[in-house]
Amino acid sequence: MAGMVVCGLINFETTLRIGGFPLPYNPVNYPFHGIASSVSGVGFNVANALGRLGNEVKLLSFLGDDPLGRHMRSRLHDCHLADGVVEVRKMASPQSVILYDGEGRRQIHVDLKSVQELSYPVDRFAEAARGCSVAALCNINFSRPLLTEARRLGLLVATDVHAISHLDDEYNRDYMRHADILFMSHEALPVPPEEWAGAVLAAYPARVVVIGLGSAGALLARRDLGTICRFPAAPPPRVTNTIGAGDALFSAFVHWFSRDWDPAQALIHALVFASLKIAGAGGADALPNEAEVLAREETLAGQGFRFT
Repeated sequence: MAGMVVCGLINFETTLRIGGFPLPYNPVNYPFHGIASSVSGVGFNVANALGRLGNEVKLLSFLGDDPLGRHMRSRLHDCHLADGVVEVRKMASPQSVILYDGEGRRQIHVDLKSVQELSYPVDRFAEAARGCSVAALCNINFSRPLLTEARRLGLLVATDVHAISHLDDEYNRDYMRHADILFMSHEALPVPPEEWAGAVLAAYPARVVVIGLGSAGALLARRDLGTICRFPAAPPPRVTNTIGAGDALFSAFVHWFSRDWDPAQALIHALVFASLKIAGAGGADALPNEAEVLAREETLAGQGFRFT
């Protein structure tokens, strides 16, 4: 099992199933079994997914010294994620509310509290990274100081800048300058994804760039071959909520790429992983293991589905 260090957000997530978007005003609703709460956040989602795929994972983050923070720390133990590298502060823990409809569309509301004002200690990161080969550094402010250290330590650096619309994005350019594996979403791109991927490879040193295309799949740009290709989404067995699908895609790609060094095959595995994950209501729900992903791929192949 590979050693991986993840630095990113942990938050308490509440999901609410609604009839559809836009949401009409109504003073009271009773969505029986439509409200659920769980631990989530990009850092937790990524670490949990990597753990499900068999990796030894250390999750670096911040939690508040409050009831929600204490509950979330106990959840880390349940997921076999050591909490010794989660810093506790006198603050309120981050929270999120996700609205989603029957078609899987979602709207995310995240209250980061004061966590964006913090920086994760570099010495604690260096200690946690011993024995690790990969650093998945989420684009939360407190992971920013770790980018240079991860490079100094010779780690494979992976990051997801999510929705982005400017090549020289002030908030995300540090992450883009340091990433070997660079993920992002198509949702805010000002030009077609192929054109954007080419521009990213020209401006930044990433080995591979992956752009999530939602229900249309994903785009893979490779520096070694100079190729830019689209891969279709894997047909999902069931769609409940697409929240966390991007985190799942990123995590699974990091897992397979860092092990086998085949970006195309890693993306195929990741697309299948994400298609299984969206059966769950929460961002960290319904994460499959490696055997389940491979079994689903066999089923799809038997049905005649092809990625290329």
